[in-house]
Amino acid sequence: MKKKTLIFIFFITLMSYLTAQNNVLEKYIQEGLQSNLSLKQKQSSYEKSIQILKEAKGMFLPNLSLNARYSLADGGRIIEFPVGDMMNSVYSTLNQLTQTNQFPQLENERIPFLRPTEQETKLRLVQPLFNPQIYYNSKIKSELTNVEKADVESYKRELVAEIKTAYYNYLKTVHVLKLTDKTTELLKENIRVNERLFANDKITIDNVYRSKAELSKLEQNIAEAVKYNKSSKAYFNFLLNKPFESDIEISDETKFSFIETELQNSQENAINNREELYMLKSFEKANDYNLKLNKLNKAPNLTAVVDYGFQGEEYNFTSDDDFIMASFVLSWDLFKGFQNKAKIQQATIDKQIIETQYNEAENRVKLQVLDLYYEVEAVEKAIFAAQQGKLSATKSYEIINKKYKEGQASLIQFIDARTTMTNAEYNVIITTYNYKIKYAEFEKAACLYELRIER
Repeated sequence: MKKKTLIFIFFITLMSYLTAQNNVLEKYIQEGLQSNLSLKQKQSSYEKSIQILKEAKGMFLPNLSLNARYSLADGGRIIEFPVGDMMNSVYSTLNQLTQTNQFPQLENERIPFLRPTEQETKLRLVQPLFNPQIYYNSKIKSELTNVEKADVESYKRELVAEIKTAYYNYLKTVHVLKLTDKTTELLKENIRVNERLFANDKITIDNVYRSKAELSKLEQNIAEAVKYNKSSKAYFNFLLNKPFESDIEISDETKFSFIETELQNSQENAINNREELYMLKSFEKANDYNLKLNKLNKAPNLTAVVDYGFQGEEYNFTSDDDFIMASFVLSWDLFKGFQNKAKIQQATIDKQIIETQYNEAENRVKLQVLDLYYEVEAVEKAIFAAQQGKLSATKSYEIINKKYKEGQASLIQFIDARTTMTNAEYNVIITTYNYKIKYAEFEKAACLYELRIER
């Protein structure tokens, strides 16, 4: 069979593998996106930022408050009003002219500045009319909310890759354990054959001991494989916030995803969709709003205030006791020790820093995609080499095993052929799942997994 034909058949086989398993993995991914504890923490931070934004927007609306005061006072300043000194001489003259007592004598008035009892109950309506701080504070909070949202989506993308990696690591241990079971059967069969050959005086007893020693060595490897199987299973369930011993649904087949886009397209897709870059853009916008805010801090603030309520020495809510007052309050900082100028310079420097960070992050993303692109390509090619090695090693073992049973090959040749075949099969397992893990990393870096993000 020609090499191209063999490769074509292998591709078709790989591409037809495990649609069912892919659905299983996708189910686990969605489960992880719903239940992962770290993701829930980030989502809570995002929800908190939404409430902070609502608080900032609420400052545009009027503020209505009820204010009530009841006072008891004694002493304090006295207002002297000499009404008696001013009017008594006049009243006396008038009484003499009219020969009556029609105009009584008056006492001087002493009016306390503080009433002994007083109440004021009013509703106050405050409406900002012109306040740049409120406007730009809302804009800044909006961009910071976008940062929190992008952080959640970034972790989702990271979590998807982590779940895939954990799943593939678990499947790797499952297939390794299956390989050890198969190898155990081969070694047990070899022990049985050697014991039969020894009973017929065709080999010496050391061959039997050597076969048993090989089995003991394999049992040690099995113990290690079981340990890795349990730990990888526990970590996968940890990501899904499930009990560590929960069963994991698997399939014997394996679906492959091969790179179908050019490197440049992958890099462009990453630049357009990576959440880290989106976060830096939001930080840049927030800083721009902060710069505009600082430039407008020298502008005045204008607020409208309306009070309506009741005043008096007692609680009487009648038309004679009520009052209404409307005010326009202007606040204007004319000099603040050059503080605002310093803030403008700080915001300008921050803008330069963010722009530099964005350019560096963009180049880092391109480099990361490039490295993973070529790593995936290299491992992809290694799969075919491993598969070819497995076919050759298997055929070699079958020939040596047949010769050994017929007494035409030594035990060393048999062990070497069996070890080579086992290593080749192990290499296929490791290479296959390393490829899938590496592709999951590339998928994350190039933003190939669809998260259905709304921006």
